[in-house]
Amino acid sequence: MTPFLSVVMPVHNEAATIERIVRAVLAQPMVAELIVVDDASSDGTSAALNVLQSSDSRLTVQRHQINRGKGAAVRTGFAAAKSPVVLIQDADLEYDPAEYQKLLQPIMDGRAEVVFGSRFVGSEAHRVLYYWHSVGNRLLTLLSNIFTNLNLTDMEGGLKAFKREVIQKIELKEDRFGIEPEITAKVARLRVPIYEVAISYSGRTYAEGKKINWRDGLSAFRCIIQYNLIERG
Repeated sequence: MTPFLSVVMPVHNEAATIERIVRAVLAQPMVAELIVVDDASSDGTSAALNVLQSSDSRLTVQRHQINRGKGAAVRTGFAAAKSPVVLIQDADLEYDPAEYQKLLQPIMDGRAEVVFGSRFVGSEAHRVLYYWHSVGNRLLTLLSNIFTNLNLTDMEGGLKAFKREVIQKIELKEDRFGIEPEITAKVARLRVPIYEVAISYSGRTYAEGKKINWRDGLSAFRCIIQYNLIERG
């Protein structure tokens, strides 16, 4: 298989998982480049990335001098991507790179230009964790769908893939987790073919380093309103 995929990985203080996730991504035969955006980590992540970068030329590390948030890191990675297809991969092992083939198949077949990974459809394995998180995710997805007229089941999912020309034509603004509803709103307006694929999910607890919280849920609500009703450019 000729590599055709740029993987964008926003990272902040993921020393416990960074080596495993980088090696797992680079083990996928379709990966042409992995762009890790180190968002001012202070826990040893940067040192681990230096070692990993010296062992594989496909790994590029971009660094933010101050912590700017996941959205800002994603924007940095998107701007640097060079391959025909671009995928967002979190660094915390919640999403499995071994599922890239399944996620990307609609793009590879010429049916889709954007693919969302969904934790809430199909029969894939998922760790049982926070009930109210799942309720919040479903409510935000429902609200997003009302405005975008899409029938997504998991707008907030962290595994998404795009044709590069699609994602690079969108001007993104959000610095934190609001990047997910912003991307969804702006992709929907392009009227490109969008698919959704069931993925597994190995969520982590707050004790294990989970960062998203109720404030990010409120921010997602604000972004849905802002990018679907107020800012439609």
